[in-house]
Amino acid sequence: MENRAVLTRPAPGPVRALRYGPDADQVIDLWPDEGPVVALVHGGFWRPEYDRTHLRPMANALHRAGYSVAAVEYRRRPGDPAATVADLRAAVGLLQPSVVVGHSAGGHLALCAAPAGAAVLALAPVADLRLAARLGLDGGAVTDFLGGPPDDHPGLDPVRLPAPAGPLVIVHGTADERVPVELSESYAAAHPAASLVRVPGAGHFVLIDPESRTWPLVERALTALLPV
Repeated sequence: MENRAVLTRPAPGPVRALRYGPDADQVIDLWPDEGPVVALVHGGFWRPEYDRTHLRPMANALHRAGYSVAAVEYRRRPGDPAATVADLRAAVGLLQPSVVVGHSAGGHLALCAAPAGAAVLALAPVADLRLAARLGLDGGAVTDFLGGPPDDHPGLDPVRLPAPAGPLVIVHGTADERVPVELSESYAAAHPAASLVRVPGAGHFVLIDPESRTWPLVERALTALLPV
């Protein structure tokens, strides 16, 4: 079993929070600094039991590195994907980040909702919903999220959408069992301009773990996406 310690590792909370709507989940945790704004979008297969707090080790590491970090929360209501995507668009539109970093289902959302002026770093993204549904990831998470089959929601499937307008890098571990690398390979085949970095032997959670051996690679990918 992959080490999931990062999901529950204690880390300091945000400096402050910013609300962008009336729902309890329409909130952004902020670690402000003078550096470029990096918006973090958490994963968890769009399920309500997973929230932004498991990205706090990552957020603090990036803040210590000089970034202004914003961890976006969003509504996670099974069968209401439109609310989820609308929240991401509203939040990143307010933040105007230099880079949107999304992990897992958050990578899916980043690919769907990144603003035109931002680069995207997608970490092990659920980038092909039809393939994810065929593989039955997380006990049918895709169908639960959409409220039906992916073919009924082509506008929410990154592989069938235009690529984000800005630079795009995908980082995916070849040993990822939660979200197999084949999903990112399918996306890259459909969008040749996307840069896909395969990490040999890496699993799913090391990509968001500042204590992992993979973390320096993630940091380099992020730095390369920032404006000079």
